[in-house]
Amino acid sequence: MKLLCYTRQPKEDILYANRLAYSMHLAWRSEMGEYIPFHHNEGILYAKATQDGQSGVLCAKSLKNPWIFQTEDNAYGIAAVRTGAEGEKDSDSEGSILIFRSNDLVHYEEIGLWKLQERGYISEVRCAYDADKKTYLVCWREEGGVWLQGQGNPFDTDRILPDLVEKADEPQIGRAVFSASELAQIKQIEGICPGNTIELPDAKGAYLFKKLMTPICEKVVLSHQGAFGDEEELTNASATAFYSDGTIVKRKVDWNLDSSKEIEDNGCRLFRGQVHQEHFAAPFAENRADPCCMYWQGKYYYIATNDADGNHTLYIRCSDTLEGIMSAKEVLLLDSETYPGIGGLLWAPEFHEIGGTLYIFHAATSGEFYCEASRVMQLKDGGNPMCRADWSAPHLVVKKDGTPLCEAGKVISLDMTVFCYQNDIYAMWSQRQFLPVDQGAWLYLARIDAREPWKLTSDPVCIAKPEYGWENNHTFVVEGPYALERNGQLMVTYSGAAIDATYTVGMLKPKMGSDILNPGNWRKNNYPLLSSRSEEGQYGTGHNAYLTDENGIVWNFYHARAGVEAPRSSFARRVHFDIDGEPMLDVLEQRDLPKQLRQVEGRLRCGQEC
Repeated sequence: MKLLCYTRQPKEDILYANRLAYSMHLAWRSEMGEYIPFHHNEGILYAKATQDGQSGVLCAKSLKNPWIFQTEDNAYGIAAVRTGAEGEKDSDSEGSILIFRSNDLVHYEEIGLWKLQERGYISEVRCAYDADKKTYLVCWREEGGVWLQGQGNPFDTDRILPDLVEKADEPQIGRAVFSASELAQIKQIEGICPGNTIELPDAKGAYLFKKLMTPICEKVVLSHQGAFGDEEELTNASATAFYSDGTIVKRKVDWNLDSSKEIEDNGCRLFRGQVHQEHFAAPFAENRADPCCMYWQGKYYYIATNDADGNHTLYIRCSDTLEGIMSAKEVLLLDSETYPGIGGLLWAPEFHEIGGTLYIFHAATSGEFYCEASRVMQLKDGGNPMCRADWSAPHLVVKKDGTPLCEAGKVISLDMTVFCYQNDIYAMWSQRQFLPVDQGAWLYLARIDAREPWKLTSDPVCIAKPEYGWENNHTFVVEGPYALERNGQLMVTYSGAAIDATYTVGMLKPKMGSDILNPGNWRKNNYPLLSSRSEEGQYGTGHNAYLTDENGIVWNFYHARAGVEAPRSSFARRVHFDIDGEPMLDVLEQRDLPKQLRQVEGRLRCGQEC
């Protein structure tokens, strides 16, 4: 596979801002010579923000002119010019370039700055491994246009100045020069500022394709081969959907038992069925943000932030079927007048079952915005979730010493979620310090008491900060975490940036078996899983939650805007799991199960062998 790296020209700030455009994008060349962007023509690699050691305030960074090169151990390095957040000169990077390393060009490690000269800014860089000299050659262009070159190791921990630095009329390392026809193909990519190309081995190219291209269902076959013995065996049969990324999914079949007809040559009856596919209107609930849906004791329950009345009420829905949630009657569960200390800004409610008891975690304020805090409501034994009288008054979340989780007026907490890991119950939430200085919203984690889950049993630790451009675009915020376990692997998706049209969903993943209260045991994806580029006409996709339905299918509930200025509203679609078992949130219904593949046929024996 021939791989091209590039950045993009920014568009309107609300559509593709500087912090998004100034990141490394990737495209691959097809057999027809066309260059096709990976991941919806969105950045794959972003520069990390730096942090002030005293105040904790983050300083956003971006990158330009990325250059991919192969390392001595057949991995990949990326050299780039680090800039300020909006693409301006970065005084912290004077005389230096930024170095990354990757084994697969999906997951990246930021190595840090490599100082090439003492003073002056660098505008372009190239790098390559010289197998004969067993060192790396590096060429860079100073701001005035002069090329310099030297050699050294960008992956050394100290990354000292390169050796044998000298001027060069032309850099020794290959130019990023394309033929006229190839350049014409490259220019078809919207906003492209091309970098260089590199050839990938087939296996690595295939992995990159499976991770960063949205898969499509290619065929559907009945899991059972041959004729069925009776109607029960027929109705219990499933179908298997095969996808372009090599994954398969078992799907339920809805059989039309009135559609049979005789097959004269063998006496079997032929039945027609349709592979089961729930369909949600997009959106299915307007002015409902931060949606959460749960299957509990044979029924589906849905709850969300109510943007229609300024976040002063929470309503709940109940249905016997998943699709029924769309039209189910809403019942008032909580308002900002019933309980002392519970004012407006009722945000991000979530259902969680702990030890057989159902809870709703949410945030509310006792006064102004700066007093927003996480709270927990408990359903009484045998209670009806649809009856507000069966829910306790909200409990304020407290630390292990019994004091409030956050100091009202200085620090807020919100978007608390809960999950089980190695037999312990954990809470993760978003917390933002405003005084003495605004640090932005960070994600925190702590163990909680399974019997009284509004009480922490460990000290909170920060797990993630809004380091990347897609997390700090327009504001420094990471929030809305929600856990998903798949085949023994814990994964947490969360949202980043402002809640405008640029809101996104990213992912955190701990090393399984490790102490997850150690931030070093978590890995963050460098790029978002879901954004405004994932589906045309949906903007500000974010704050998602997962539901496993009665058939074992995992659904993603999230909010988005049906237009740049449209209200936040609820959407839902099936979660596709890729070859690593990680969620892909951008597989649209028509790609997930195309209409032309939904019809199946099954034969039923009628007293003789078929």
